[in-house]
Amino acid sequence: MIRRCINQATAAFLPKKRSVKNRFSTSTSAQASRSSHRPRIVVGVTNPQTCLVLGGRLRTLREAGFQVTLVSSPGALLTRTAMQEGVEAVAIPMQREIAPWADLVSFVQLFWLLFWLKPEMTEFSTPKAGLLGSLAALLCGVPTRVYFLRGLKLETSSGFKRRILLGAERLTSACSHAVLCNSESLLNEALALGITSKSKLCLLGNGSSNGVDVDRFQPGPGRLRAQLAIPADAYVVGFVGRLTRDKGLPELVEAFDTILAVKPNTFLLLVGWFDAAEDALGRTLRSRIERHPRILLTGFVADVAPYYHVMDVMVLPTWREGFPNAVLEAAASGIPVVTTLSTGSRDAVVPEVTGLLIPPGYPVAISESVLKLLGDPERRCRMGKAARSWVVEHYRNGRVLGLTVGYYQSLLDRKLLQNSKIRSVPADSALNPI
Repeated sequence: MIRRCINQATAAFLPKKRSVKNRFSTSTSAQASRSSHRPRIVVGVTNPQTCLVLGGRLRTLREAGFQVTLVSSPGALLTRTAMQEGVEAVAIPMQREIAPWADLVSFVQLFWLLFWLKPEMTEFSTPKAGLLGSLAALLCGVPTRVYFLRGLKLETSSGFKRRILLGAERLTSACSHAVLCNSESLLNEALALGITSKSKLCLLGNGSSNGVDVDRFQPGPGRLRAQLAIPADAYVVGFVGRLTRDKGLPELVEAFDTILAVKPNTFLLLVGWFDAAEDALGRTLRSRIERHPRILLTGFVADVAPYYHVMDVMVLPTWREGFPNAVLEAAASGIPVVTTLSTGSRDAVVPEVTGLLIPPGYPVAISESVLKLLGDPERRCRMGKAARSWVVEHYRNGRVLGLTVGYYQSLLDRKLLQNSKIRSVPADSALNPI
């Protein structure tokens, strides 16, 4: 009777087709979920592009015995990730920015999904999915609720909006049993802001969401140089990620002009796309980038691994992070990195050993650091080797994801563990995400 009433009350809000099915899907019905001894976990993010950082994570949970349902706004990346990871996917539209009516619709859909699936655990991340999903999970009585904090958007906000975002983070954390941070500096910042109590905050190992596939990302020849029309003797400064203000693109472009004045035989390789987020680049800067004769734009790239081989130095002049995957990928590829002292990014570099740390917002600091490295090939080589060794030791994806599975197992109650068929994943196992 209750289910019938909720079904009738929410029919206007629900999409006609909620799930994206694939040949790996474990179950599409609540009855199948309840009859199985495998605990179900719902993993939710706001935008499908965030699915890019879930590679290996979902599959590891599935292989460890969890039934995994991935939730995000509709998009090709949601469908592709579900297929690659072998999990079920459900598309629920969610807007990044504050949109009261659309947020209410999204919340009702999330509530209905959780009510129907009755998962043993939820893991929501990114601000909007984190807030709506965690609140829905609380009201549905999900036994174990995790908020995965991947960064703090409020760090680059001010005034009333910052207060709203801070309040949202606190509410999300209050709805959750645990707040999992992916870097030490992010955990410390969350604690300093009073987002939640120290007892709820957790950092696994040395941080990172997924670690890095050190077999896929490793040093190698730059075979793409010819394809990109880059001369063999030219310098290449690289960037990987969303092309936005918060990633420091305005400062990077300004610094690149200074670099060109000193070393004219240099290219700036931007591996990423112009993101239409709130911190999107203005038309003037975007046009400048697109027309610059020495700036190469790739757009969205499904496999970024070969592009690191083209670079001499990678730069991430970001203003905020959780823990930047691109820095670990570059390090695993033997490339020194120049990044900032911002939250999250400062955890991804060993200063003067694997790369250089600079203050955010200073083009001069970017150009000076890059020119130092370009002018000292022996130092670049030494840093690249050290970076590779550091990543292999601390951030192999098998180790990072093994810690995640172990932690999630520990959060499940004893009765569920006794009745499930979860098998442990060794912390040092070698996992290779598709």
